[in-house]
Amino acid sequence: MRANYRMQRLYVPQDISADVEIELDPPQSHYLANVLRLSEGAQVLLFNGRDGEWLSSLASLAKKKVMLQPVTQTRGQPPHPDLVYCFAPLKQGRLDYLVQKAVEMGAGHLQPVITQHTQMSTVGIDRLKANAVEASEQCGILAIPTVGEVVKLDRLLWEWQPGRQLIFCDEGAETNNPVPILKTLAGRKLGLLIGPEGGFSDDERKQLRALPFVTPIPLGPRILRADTAAAAALAVIQATIGDW
Repeated sequence: MRANYRMQRLYVPQDISADVEIELDPPQSHYLANVLRLSEGAQVLLFNGRDGEWLSSLASLAKKKVMLQPVTQTRGQPPHPDLVYCFAPLKQGRLDYLVQKAVEMGAGHLQPVITQHTQMSTVGIDRLKANAVEASEQCGILAIPTVGEVVKLDRLLWEWQPGRQLIFCDEGAETNNPVPILKTLAGRKLGLLIGPEGGFSDDERKQLRALPFVTPIPLGPRILRADTAAAAALAVIQATIGDW
């Protein structure tokens, strides 16, 4: 069954099954009871990233405590997306946008990376996770991306998973067309690396280009902002060799 995008969708951490009521946390309870003003018997969709999506009804309703009764599974749990998305953190508002778009475009793991030109040295991991959940709720996604702790670029490359190719968006590429390069990676496990606002340093570009598990690609003839580059790269990867 396809997702009903008009029905309210909520992520819950609890296991979901037809014989156990789910107690929502206070913010979710407030949202359903006081913002949406739903009544007992109203239906919502629940998911937890493990048990698929469930049509559920409001079993009891109070201002601070709402209980939901799962009724039937509407969709089974799909495989977790395998694309690893690595990015240099941006300022908060644009970082929120970047994470949301990455989730919508099928990233399975979000990995913040500190590079030489990264302007933000600290990242709110809980905020990244909350944005990933919110994007999943809004877009009908069932598999919640995982979020890694912040690492420096050297460590990311040193610990890179064997057998996974890292696509590096290089503004200094000799061509404007990424498609022929991407087609050579069909069937491979993939990661994507997007740099900061100032781009990668010359030393970082040399380091990346020297590694056998790194494939540089261009993103066209124009210079893109980091958040735009992320959406463009994810789109062309998914359209060329991904799940589109």
